Amino acid sequence: MAEQVVEDLRERCATPASLLHDVAAEMADEMRAGLEKEGGSRVKMLLSYVDKLPTGREEGLFYGLDLGGTNFRVLRVKLGGNDKRIVNRESREVAIPTHLMSGSSTELFGFIASELATFVADEDKGNSFANGNKRELGFTFSFPVRQHSISLGTLVKWTKAFCIEDAVGEDVVGKLQTAMEKQGLDIHVAALINDAVGTLAGARYYDEDVIAGVIFGTGTNAAYVEKANAIPKWEGELPKSGDMVINMEWGNYYSCHLPVSEYDQALDKESLNPGEQIYEKLTSGMYLGEIVRRVLLKLSLQSATFGEIDHTKLKTHFHLRTPHISAMHHDETPDLKIVAEKLEETLEIAGTSLETRKMVVEIIDIIARRAARLAAAGLAGILKKLGRDGSIEKRRSVITIDGGMFEHYVKFRKCLETTLSELLGEESSKLVVIKHADDGPGIGAALIAASHSQNRNV
Repeated sequence: MAEQVVEDLRERCATPASLLHDVAAEMADEMRAGLEKEGGSRVKMLLSYVDKLPTGREEGLFYGLDLGGTNFRVLRVKLGGNDKRIVNRESREVAIPTHLMSGSSTELFGFIASELATFVADEDKGNSFANGNKRELGFTFSFPVRQHSISLGTLVKWTKAFCIEDAVGEDVVGKLQTAMEKQGLDIHVAALINDAVGTLAGARYYDEDVIAGVIFGTGTNAAYVEKANAIPKWEGELPKSGDMVINMEWGNYYSCHLPVSEYDQALDKESLNPGEQIYEKLTSGMYLGEIVRRVLLKLSLQSATFGEIDHTKLKTHFHLRTPHISAMHHDETPDLKIVAEKLEETLEIAGTSLETRKMVVEIIDIIARRAARLAAAGLAGILKKLGRDGSIEKRRSVITIDGGMFEHYVKFRKCLETTLSELLGEESSKLVVIKHADDGPGIGAALIAASHSQNRNV
Protein backbone atom coordinates (compact mmCIF):
# COMPACT_ATOMS: atom_id res chain seq x y z
CA MET A 1 0.00 0.00 0.00
CA ALA A 2 2.76 2.47 0.99
CA GLU A 3 4.73 1.58 -2.14
CA GLN A 4 1.63 2.33 -4.23
CA VAL A 5 1.28 5.83 -2.69
CA VAL A 6 4.91 6.60 -3.55
CA GLU A 7 4.58 5.11 -7.04
CA ASP A 8 1.46 7.20 -7.77
CA LEU A 9 3.25 10.31 -6.49
CA ARG A 10 6.26 9.65 -8.72
CA GLU A 11 3.99 9.24 -11.72
CA ARG A 12 1.98 12.42 -11.03
CA CYS A 13 5.10 14.52 -10.41
CA ALA A 14 7.12 13.28 -13.39
CA THR A 15 8.93 15.99 -15.35
CA PRO A 16 10.37 14.45 -18.53
CA ALA A 17 12.33 16.84 -20.76
CA SER A 18 9.50 16.89 -23.33
CA LEU A 19 7.06 18.22 -20.70
CA LEU A 20 9.57 20.83 -19.51
CA HIS A 21 10.09 22.07 -23.08
CA ASP A 22 6.31 22.57 -23.29
CA VAL A 23 6.30 24.44 -19.95
CA ALA A 24 9.15 26.71 -21.18
CA ALA A 25 7.42 27.38 -24.52
CA GLU A 26 4.16 28.28 -22.78
CA MET A 27 6.00 30.54 -20.33
CA ALA A 28 7.45 32.43 -23.31
CA ASP A 29 3.96 32.64 -24.90
CA GLU A 30 2.44 33.93 -21.65
CA MET A 31 5.20 36.55 -21.44
CA ARG A 32 4.33 37.80 -24.93
CA ALA A 33 0.61 37.89 -24.10
CA GLY A 34 1.29 39.85 -20.90
CA LEU A 35 3.38 42.41 -22.81
CA GLU A 36 0.64 42.74 -25.45
CA LYS A 37 -2.02 44.16 -23.12
CA GLU A 38 -2.83 44.60 -19.42
CA GLY A 39 -4.52 41.47 -18.15
CA GLY A 40 -3.58 39.56 -21.30
CA SER A 41 -1.88 36.80 -19.32
CA ARG A 42 -1.82 35.17 -15.90
CA VAL A 43 1.82 36.30 -15.86
CA LYS A 44 1.29 40.01 -15.23
CA MET A 45 4.46 41.34 -16.92
CA LEU A 46 4.39 44.63 -14.99
CA LEU A 47 6.41 47.62 -16.16
CA SER A 48 8.91 48.49 -13.42
CA TYR A 49 9.73 51.90 -14.98
CA VAL A 50 13.39 51.04 -14.41
CA ASP A 51 14.85 51.91 -17.81
CA LYS A 52 18.45 52.43 -16.69
CA LEU A 53 20.32 49.72 -14.83
CA PRO A 54 23.56 50.47 -12.97
CA THR A 55 26.72 50.40 -15.08
CA GLY A 56 29.47 50.68 -12.45
CA ARG A 57 30.15 54.32 -13.34
CA GLU A 58 27.84 55.71 -10.61
CA GLU A 59 29.34 57.95 -7.91
CA GLY A 60 28.12 59.30 -4.60
CA LEU A 61 26.35 58.18 -1.43
CA PHE A 62 23.02 56.35 -1.68
CA TYR A 63 20.62 54.61 0.66
CA GLY A 64 18.60 51.42 0.28
CA LEU A 65 15.59 50.22 2.26
CA ASP A 66 14.46 46.61 1.86
CA LEU A 67 11.04 45.70 3.28
CA GLY A 68 9.72 42.27 2.44
CA GLY A 69 9.18 40.24 5.56
CA THR A 70 9.33 40.28 9.32
CA ASN A 71 12.59 42.27 9.22
CA PHE A 72 13.63 45.22 7.14
CA ARG A 73 17.12 46.28 6.17
CA VAL A 74 18.57 49.76 5.77
CA LEU A 75 21.85 50.25 3.99
CA ARG A 76 24.20 52.95 2.83
CA VAL A 77 26.64 52.60 -0.03
CA LYS A 78 29.37 54.91 -1.20
CA LEU A 79 30.03 54.48 -4.92
CA GLY A 80 33.38 55.49 -6.35
CA GLY A 81 32.78 55.14 -10.10
CA ASN A 82 34.53 52.92 -12.63
CA ASP A 83 37.70 51.95 -10.82
CA LYS A 84 36.51 51.90 -7.25
CA ARG A 85 32.91 50.62 -7.55
CA ILE A 86 31.56 50.20 -4.00
CA VAL A 87 33.99 52.09 -1.76
CA ASN A 88 32.06 51.46 1.44
CA ARG A 89 28.85 49.83 2.59
CA GLU A 90 27.07 49.64 5.90
CA SER A 91 23.77 48.02 6.75
CA ARG A 92 21.48 47.31 9.67
CA GLU A 93 18.68 44.78 10.00
CA VAL A 94 15.69 45.65 12.16
CA ALA A 95 12.95 43.29 13.39
CA ILE A 96 9.43 44.67 12.93
CA PRO A 97 7.33 44.38 16.12
CA THR A 98 4.42 42.01 15.42
CA HIS A 99 1.71 44.52 16.37
CA LEU A 100 2.92 46.91 13.64
CA MET A 101 2.18 44.31 10.92
CA SER A 102 -1.55 44.64 11.46
CA GLY A 103 -1.83 48.16 12.88
CA SER A 104 -1.94 51.37 10.86
CA SER A 105 0.33 52.42 8.00
CA THR A 106 1.28 55.57 9.95
CA GLU A 107 2.66 53.40 12.76
CA LEU A 108 4.54 51.03 10.46
CA PHE A 109 6.14 53.70 8.27
CA GLY A 110 6.75 55.88 11.34
CA PHE A 111 8.74 53.04 12.92
CA ILE A 112 10.72 52.45 9.71
CA ALA A 113 11.48 56.19 9.32
CA SER A 114 12.66 56.51 12.94
CA GLU A 115 15.06 53.57 12.48
CA LEU A 116 16.26 55.08 9.21
CA ALA A 117 16.83 58.44 10.96
CA THR A 118 19.03 56.70 13.56
CA PHE A 119 20.98 55.03 10.73
CA VAL A 120 21.41 58.32 8.80
CA ALA A 121 22.65 60.03 11.98
CA ASP A 122 25.66 57.68 11.94
CA GLU A 123 26.68 58.92 8.50
CA ASP A 124 30.26 59.97 8.07
CA LYS A 125 30.43 63.76 8.46
CA GLY A 126 32.68 63.91 5.39
CA ASN A 127 29.69 63.24 3.14
CA SER A 128 28.32 66.56 2.04
CA PHE A 129 25.06 67.13 0.21
CA ALA A 130 25.71 70.62 -1.12
CA ASN A 131 23.94 72.67 -3.84
CA GLY A 132 20.51 71.74 -2.54
CA ASN A 133 21.12 68.06 -3.35
CA LYS A 134 19.10 65.64 -1.26
CA ARG A 135 20.06 62.23 -0.07
CA GLU A 136 18.50 59.61 -2.34
CA LEU A 137 17.04 56.25 -1.46
CA GLY A 138 15.93 53.15 -3.34
CA PHE A 139 12.99 51.34 -1.75
CA THR A 140 12.61 47.57 -2.23
CA PHE A 141 9.00 46.76 -1.35
CA SER A 142 8.29 43.07 -1.91
CA PHE A 143 4.50 43.13 -1.96
CA PRO A 144 2.19 43.38 -5.00
CA VAL A 145 2.23 46.98 -6.21
CA ARG A 146 0.67 48.69 -9.21
CA GLN A 147 3.49 50.86 -10.43
CA HIS A 148 2.75 54.21 -12.12
CA SER A 149 6.30 55.57 -12.42
CA ILE A 150 9.79 54.81 -11.11
CA SER A 151 8.86 56.28 -7.69
CA LEU A 152 5.09 55.89 -7.50
CA GLY A 153 3.24 52.68 -6.77
CA THR A 154 -0.03 51.77 -5.06
CA LEU A 155 -0.28 48.69 -2.87
CA VAL A 156 -2.55 46.02 -4.41
CA LYS A 157 -2.60 43.73 -1.36
CA TRP A 158 -0.46 42.66 1.55
CA THR A 159 1.01 39.15 1.66
CA LYS A 160 3.04 37.18 4.23
CA ALA A 161 2.22 38.25 7.81
CA PHE A 162 1.09 41.81 6.99
CA CYS A 163 -2.47 43.09 7.08
CA ILE A 164 -2.67 46.89 7.27
CA GLU A 165 -5.98 47.80 5.64
CA ASP A 166 -5.49 51.56 5.40
CA ALA A 167 -2.44 51.15 3.13
CA VAL A 168 -4.18 49.11 0.41
CA GLY A 169 -4.72 51.21 -2.71
CA GLU A 170 -2.38 53.90 -1.35
CA ASP A 171 0.97 55.17 -2.64
CA VAL A 172 3.59 53.45 -0.47
CA VAL A 173 6.34 55.93 -1.44
CA GLY A 174 4.09 58.80 -0.32
CA LYS A 175 3.56 57.03 3.03
CA LEU A 176 7.31 56.59 3.51
CA GLN A 177 8.10 60.15 2.34
CA THR A 178 5.58 61.63 4.84
CA ALA A 179 6.99 59.52 7.68
CA MET A 180 10.57 60.59 6.84
CA GLU A 181 9.58 64.26 6.76
CA LYS A 182 8.06 63.90 10.26
CA GLN A 183 11.46 62.61 11.38
CA GLY A 184 13.14 65.66 9.79
CA LEU A 185 14.82 63.46 7.18
CA ASP A 186 15.58 65.23 3.92
CA ILE A 187 15.63 62.13 1.70
CA HIS A 188 14.16 61.71 -1.78
CA VAL A 189 12.84 58.24 -2.71
CA ALA A 190 14.35 57.92 -6.18
CA ALA A 191 13.02 54.44 -6.99
CA LEU A 192 10.43 51.92 -5.85
CA ILE A 193 11.29 48.35 -6.86
CA ASN A 194 10.61 44.75 -5.84
CA ASP A 195 13.14 42.13 -4.78
CA ALA A 196 13.49 40.50 -8.21
CA VAL A 197 14.28 43.88 -9.85
CA GLY A 198 16.71 44.65 -7.01
CA THR A 199 18.45 41.30 -7.47
CA LEU A 200 18.84 42.00 -11.20
CA ALA A 201 20.25 45.50 -10.57
CA GLY A 202 22.70 44.34 -7.89
CA ALA A 203 24.22 41.79 -10.27
CA ARG A 204 24.12 44.02 -13.38
CA TYR A 205 26.34 46.53 -11.54
CA TYR A 206 29.22 44.04 -11.78
CA ASP A 207 28.34 42.23 -15.00
CA GLU A 208 26.71 43.80 -18.05
CA ASP A 209 25.64 40.38 -19.37
CA VAL A 210 23.09 39.92 -16.56
CA ILE A 211 19.65 39.68 -18.19
CA ALA A 212 17.41 38.47 -15.35
CA GLY A 213 17.05 38.45 -11.58
CA VAL A 214 15.08 35.59 -10.02
CA ILE A 215 13.91 34.78 -6.50
CA PHE A 216 13.51 31.22 -5.26
CA GLY A 217 12.79 31.60 -1.57
CA THR A 218 9.58 31.58 0.46
CA GLY A 219 7.93 32.64 -2.80
CA THR A 220 9.22 33.04 -6.35
CA ASN A 221 9.38 35.82 -8.93
CA ALA A 222 11.50 36.96 -11.86
CA ALA A 223 12.45 40.25 -13.51
CA TYR A 224 14.32 40.63 -16.78
CA VAL A 225 15.46 43.26 -19.28
CA GLU A 226 13.12 43.69 -22.25
CA LYS A 227 13.49 45.86 -25.33
CA ALA A 228 11.02 48.75 -24.87
CA ASN A 229 9.85 48.43 -28.49
CA ALA A 230 8.81 44.81 -27.76
CA ILE A 231 6.15 45.96 -25.28
CA PRO A 232 2.95 46.70 -27.26
CA LYS A 233 1.07 47.80 -24.11
CA TRP A 234 3.67 50.54 -23.45
CA GLU A 235 2.07 53.97 -23.86
CA GLY A 236 3.97 57.18 -24.39
CA GLU A 237 7.53 57.92 -25.38
CA LEU A 238 10.01 55.04 -25.33
CA PRO A 239 12.89 55.51 -22.87
CA LYS A 240 16.20 56.74 -24.30
CA SER A 241 17.96 53.59 -23.13
CA GLY A 242 15.61 51.50 -25.29
CA ASP A 243 15.22 49.09 -22.36
CA MET A 244 12.61 48.39 -19.70
CA VAL A 245 12.88 46.02 -16.76
CA ILE A 246 9.77 43.83 -16.54
CA ASN A 247 8.57 42.46 -13.22
CA MET A 248 7.00 39.22 -14.39
CA GLU A 249 5.07 38.14 -11.27
CA TRP A 250 5.55 34.65 -12.68
CA GLY A 251 4.38 32.84 -9.53
CA ASN A 252 0.88 33.03 -11.05
CA TYR A 253 1.92 31.12 -14.19
CA TYR A 254 -0.27 28.13 -15.00
CA SER A 255 -0.22 25.58 -17.78
CA CYS A 256 -2.03 22.31 -18.37
CA HIS A 257 1.46 20.80 -18.68
CA LEU A 258 2.27 21.44 -15.00
CA PRO A 259 2.38 18.07 -13.21
CA VAL A 260 -0.14 18.63 -10.41
CA SER A 261 -0.92 15.89 -7.85
CA GLU A 262 -3.93 15.36 -5.56
CA TYR A 263 -1.85 16.84 -2.71
CA ASP A 264 -1.23 20.07 -4.68
CA GLN A 265 -4.91 20.31 -5.58
CA ALA A 266 -5.94 19.95 -1.91
CA LEU A 267 -3.31 22.49 -0.79
CA ASP A 268 -4.47 24.96 -3.44
CA LYS A 269 -8.16 24.51 -2.56
CA GLU A 270 -7.51 25.20 1.13
CA SER A 271 -5.13 28.12 0.52
CA LEU A 272 -5.89 31.83 0.92
CA ASN A 273 -5.75 32.25 -2.88
CA PRO A 274 -7.27 29.13 -4.54
CA GLY A 275 -6.57 28.87 -8.26
CA GLU A 276 -3.77 31.44 -8.09
CA GLN A 277 0.04 31.26 -7.82
CA ILE A 278 0.08 27.61 -8.98
CA TYR A 279 3.68 27.78 -10.27
CA GLU A 280 4.76 29.28 -6.94
CA LYS A 281 2.92 26.56 -5.02
CA LEU A 282 4.87 23.90 -6.95
CA THR A 283 8.33 25.49 -6.72
CA SER A 284 8.80 27.66 -3.64
CA GLY A 285 9.91 27.22 -0.08
CA MET A 286 6.62 28.13 1.55
CA TYR A 287 4.88 25.07 0.11
CA LEU A 288 7.28 22.15 -0.41
CA GLY A 289 7.32 21.03 3.22
CA GLU A 290 3.52 21.25 3.32
CA ILE A 291 3.15 19.04 0.21
CA VAL A 292 5.44 16.43 1.78
CA ARG A 293 3.41 16.58 5.03
CA ARG A 294 0.23 15.79 3.10
CA VAL A 295 1.85 12.76 1.45
CA LEU A 296 3.13 11.48 4.81
CA LEU A 297 -0.32 11.94 6.34
CA LYS A 298 -1.91 9.81 3.60
CA LEU A 299 0.79 7.15 4.11
CA SER A 300 0.11 7.12 7.83
CA LEU A 301 -3.68 6.89 7.49
CA GLN A 302 -3.69 4.24 4.76
CA SER A 303 -0.83 1.99 5.83
CA ALA A 304 1.07 0.86 8.87
CA THR A 305 4.25 2.62 7.71
CA PHE A 306 4.69 4.70 10.86
CA GLY A 307 2.92 2.34 13.27
CA GLU A 308 0.67 3.73 16.00
CA ILE A 309 1.29 7.49 16.25
CA ASP A 310 -0.36 10.66 17.52
CA HIS A 311 -1.51 12.44 14.34
CA THR A 312 -1.86 15.91 15.90
CA LYS A 313 1.29 17.42 14.38
CA LEU A 314 1.08 15.44 11.16
CA LYS A 315 -2.41 16.88 10.66
CA THR A 316 -1.32 20.47 11.35
CA HIS A 317 -1.06 22.54 8.17
CA PHE A 318 2.41 23.95 7.45
CA HIS A 319 3.88 22.27 10.53
CA LEU A 320 6.50 20.53 8.37
CA ARG A 321 8.56 23.26 6.76
CA THR A 322 10.97 23.27 3.84
CA PRO A 323 14.11 23.64 6.04
CA HIS A 324 13.02 20.39 7.77
CA ILE A 325 12.71 18.46 4.50
CA SER A 326 15.96 19.96 3.20
CA ALA A 327 17.80 18.67 6.30
CA MET A 328 16.32 15.20 5.72
CA HIS A 329 17.07 15.30 1.99
CA HIS A 330 20.74 16.08 2.66
CA ASP A 331 21.16 13.37 5.33
CA GLU A 332 24.23 11.29 4.41
CA THR A 333 24.50 9.24 7.61
CA PRO A 334 24.42 5.47 6.90
CA ASP A 335 21.32 4.92 9.07
CA LEU A 336 19.60 8.22 8.12
CA LYS A 337 19.88 9.43 11.70
CA ILE A 338 18.93 13.03 10.83
CA VAL A 339 15.73 11.82 9.12
CA ALA A 340 14.83 9.89 12.30
CA GLU A 341 15.51 12.96 14.47
CA LYS A 342 13.48 15.34 12.28
CA LEU A 343 10.50 12.97 12.08
CA GLU A 344 10.49 12.64 15.86
CA GLU A 345 11.12 16.34 16.61
CA THR A 346 8.69 17.86 14.15
CA LEU A 347 5.97 15.22 13.66
CA GLU A 348 6.27 13.00 16.76
CA ILE A 349 6.91 9.97 14.55
CA ALA A 350 9.37 7.81 16.51
CA GLY A 351 10.91 4.38 16.10
CA THR A 352 10.91 4.34 12.28
CA SER A 353 12.72 1.59 10.38
CA LEU A 354 15.55 2.39 7.98
CA GLU A 355 13.29 1.27 5.14
CA THR A 356 10.62 3.80 6.20
CA ARG A 357 13.20 6.58 6.49
CA LYS A 358 14.43 5.78 2.96
CA MET A 359 10.83 6.06 1.75
CA VAL A 360 10.48 9.50 3.38
CA VAL A 361 13.65 10.69 1.61
CA GLU A 362 12.30 9.31 -1.66
CA ILE A 363 9.08 11.31 -1.25
CA ILE A 364 11.06 14.49 -0.48
CA ASP A 365 13.26 13.85 -3.51
CA ILE A 366 10.21 13.52 -5.82
CA ILE A 367 8.73 16.83 -4.61
CA ALA A 368 12.04 18.76 -4.56
CA ARG A 369 13.14 17.46 -7.98
CA ARG A 370 9.83 18.44 -9.52
CA ALA A 371 10.22 21.94 -8.02
CA ALA A 372 13.78 22.35 -9.29
CA ARG A 373 13.00 21.03 -12.78
CA LEU A 374 9.96 23.30 -13.14
CA ALA A 375 12.08 26.21 -11.88
CA ALA A 376 14.63 25.47 -14.62
CA ALA A 377 11.83 25.36 -17.21
CA GLY A 378 10.80 28.87 -16.13
CA LEU A 379 14.35 30.13 -16.70
CA ALA A 380 14.39 28.39 -20.08
CA GLY A 381 11.14 30.24 -20.88
CA ILE A 382 12.77 33.64 -20.27
CA LEU A 383 15.79 32.67 -22.41
CA LYS A 384 13.44 31.43 -25.15
CA LYS A 385 11.44 34.70 -25.15
CA LEU A 386 14.67 36.69 -25.55
CA GLY A 387 16.09 34.37 -28.23
CA ARG A 388 18.96 33.56 -25.88
CA ASP A 389 18.28 29.82 -25.71
CA GLY A 390 20.66 29.36 -28.63
CA SER A 391 17.92 29.89 -31.21
CA ILE A 392 18.80 33.48 -32.18
CA GLU A 393 21.49 35.23 -30.13
CA LYS A 394 24.78 33.44 -29.55
CA ARG A 395 26.03 35.51 -26.63
CA ARG A 396 26.70 35.15 -22.93
CA SER A 397 23.59 35.45 -20.74
CA VAL A 398 23.76 35.63 -16.95
CA ILE A 399 20.80 34.90 -14.67
CA THR A 400 21.26 35.88 -11.04
CA ILE A 401 19.23 34.05 -8.38
CA ASP A 402 18.52 34.96 -4.77
CA GLY A 403 16.46 33.35 -2.01
CA GLY A 404 16.86 30.63 0.59
CA MET A 405 15.77 27.76 -1.65
CA PHE A 406 18.59 28.46 -4.08
CA GLU A 407 21.16 29.45 -1.46
CA HIS A 408 20.60 26.76 1.18
CA TYR A 409 18.81 23.83 -0.49
CA VAL A 410 21.84 22.40 -2.30
CA LYS A 411 20.02 19.50 -4.02
CA PHE A 412 17.38 21.92 -5.36
CA ARG A 413 20.08 24.22 -6.74
CA LYS A 414 22.13 21.44 -8.37
CA CYS A 415 19.05 19.87 -9.92
CA LEU A 416 17.94 23.26 -11.28
CA GLU A 417 21.35 23.84 -12.88
CA THR A 418 21.65 20.38 -14.48
CA THR A 419 18.05 20.55 -15.75
CA LEU A 420 18.63 23.92 -17.41
CA SER A 421 21.71 22.49 -19.19
CA GLU A 422 19.63 19.49 -20.27
CA LEU A 423 16.93 21.78 -21.73
CA LEU A 424 19.33 24.13 -23.51
CA GLY A 425 21.65 21.45 -24.91
CA GLU A 426 25.41 21.31 -24.60
CA GLU A 427 26.35 24.18 -26.93
CA SER A 428 23.76 26.73 -25.76
CA SER A 429 24.20 25.94 -22.07
CA LYS A 430 27.87 27.01 -22.33
CA LEU A 431 26.62 30.56 -22.96
CA VAL A 432 24.25 30.66 -19.97
CA VAL A 433 25.61 31.36 -16.50
CA ILE A 434 23.63 30.94 -13.28
CA LYS A 435 24.98 33.02 -10.39
CA HIS A 436 23.95 33.32 -6.78
CA ALA A 437 23.10 36.95 -5.96
CA ASP A 438 25.68 37.95 -3.36
CA ASP A 439 24.26 41.30 -2.36
CA GLY A 440 20.53 40.68 -2.44
CA PRO A 441 17.82 43.17 -3.32
CA GLY A 442 18.69 45.95 -0.82
CA ILE A 443 21.93 46.93 -2.52
CA GLY A 444 20.14 46.78 -5.87
CA ALA A 445 17.67 49.40 -4.61
CA ALA A 446 20.50 51.78 -3.68
CA LEU A 447 22.15 51.18 -7.09
CA ILE A 448 18.90 51.89 -8.98
CA ALA A 449 18.55 55.09 -6.93
CA ALA A 450 22.05 55.97 -8.19
CA SER A 451 21.32 55.14 -11.84
CA HIS A 452 18.11 57.25 -11.72
CA SER A 453 19.62 60.00 -9.56
CA GLN A 454 18.35 63.58 -9.88
CA ASN A 455 21.60 64.97 -8.48
CA ARG A 456 24.25 63.98 -10.94
CA ASN A 457 24.81 62.58 -14.37
CA VAL A 458 25.69 59.00 -13.65
